Amino acid sequence: MPVKLKFLGGTRTVTGSMHLLQTEKSKILIDCGLFQGHRDDYYKINSHFDFDPYQLDALVLSHAHIDHSGNIPNLVKQGFNKNIYATEATVDLCNMMLLDSAHIQQEDIKFVNKINRRKGLPLRKPLYTKGDAEKSLRLFKGKPYRKKFKLTLDIDCTFYDAGHILGSSILFFNIRQKNKKDINLAYAVDLGREDIPILKDPEVLSKGRIDYLILESTYGGRLHGDINKAKDKLAYFVNKAAKQKGKVIIPSFALGRAQEVIYFLSELMKAKRIPALPIYVDSPLTVNITDVFKRHLECFDEEARLLVYHAESPFDIKNLYYVNRVQDSKKLNRDPKSMIIISASGMCETGRILHHLKNNIEDKRNVIIIVGYMAQNTLGKRLVERERKVRIFGEEYSLKAEVGVINAFSAHADKDELIKYVKMNNHSIKRIFVVHGDEDQSEKLQESLTKCKFKSYLPKLKEEVILD
Repeated sequence: MPVKLKFLGGTRTVTGSMHLLQTEKSKILIDCGLFQGHRDDYYKINSHFDFDPYQLDALVLSHAHIDHSGNIPNLVKQGFNKNIYATEATVDLCNMMLLDSAHIQQEDIKFVNKINRRKGLPLRKPLYTKGDAEKSLRLFKGKPYRKKFKLTLDIDCTFYDAGHILGSSILFFNIRQKNKKDINLAYAVDLGREDIPILKDPEVLSKGRIDYLILESTYGGRLHGDINKAKDKLAYFVNKAAKQKGKVIIPSFALGRAQEVIYFLSELMKAKRIPALPIYVDSPLTVNITDVFKRHLECFDEEARLLVYHAESPFDIKNLYYVNRVQDSKKLNRDPKSMIIISASGMCETGRILHHLKNNIEDKRNVIIIVGYMAQNTLGKRLVERERKVRIFGEEYSLKAEVGVINAFSAHADKDELIKYVKMNNHSIKRIFVVHGDEDQSEKLQESLTKCKFKSYLPKLKEEVILD
């Protein structure tokens, strides 16, 4: 039987990463992410798998972001009962993120069903529950970076630092074939950037041959701005809101982006470039994740480690407050004072950020700062496009607050950084599979790879290819 790779999610889109690797002896799932988008599509796509979960031999997880890990409890709910391998930091993060994902789904369904009852619409059920998430977490096995381990009878795996978020990894699979040459498959989805604060740079796979590479393309046709200019824009928007006696609302992924934004706000306040406004991190998940950051200094770059060692951690500045209780979150919307609120989720589809947007979006004194990628058909994308009217919890609101977009904070490599990384790892790559990007971005990266004489391919959803 030939080695097969099937693309089951995160192809020609940026959410729901999921790929099936099959050999004569093994069936391996690479990532099991949630598709994020319109509520009806969300439930339809995430509820069903294109394979029997019970027949899988293992799941390998690249990192803890929900678009890569968020459908794991549903996979277990539908029969998967084997090991889930990830880095040690990713295991710690998933212990929080998957439980939080289940909690948010259950709470959001309550709110949505309250509206549906009023409108006479059918009631919904959550995709999975806290119990499903707890069951899945018992299957996780943490592995260190750069130490090969036996995944199945014919596949070994090694994690390398992807520099994307805490614990993120580039997966390297060595596939052994009877009477044939081994196949080496690398999975760089998602890939971080060089010289970004806190985390180390993406690791080059200097040892061994790469036959096939699965590569992300989130910013495959774009270039990020200078990070210092991003700090300037952040300062501009904060100062503008403060001058107008308004609030700054920052939708941010609880994992990675929130900690990065806190880091930059800390630097700006130390330099007295922005006023010392109170910063409220309104997400229990973000609070817990920040504690995980403090426990995994092995993932930090030298500069960040030195700050922690000298008791100057950006996560412990004086005017930084972590909000856990719902009643304290509600008080922020009743408080008329200027403040900065950082709240999950990053794409504005679930969680407390929806309540902050609902209560602040129609006040022109306020500024909403978008600091990361927003997928198509999400509320976050509609804010980026500055639609005059947006729907939150089924109700329509006028967008009167200013929207500032700062793409340079992205933890994804841009076009030039992706090309550079491929060149640095050029070990006679037979083919590069371009995934995890809106179709236009994937196509542009493919064009760039072709110009650089690399053989690349843009797979379709549910397409299967042979690795030889």
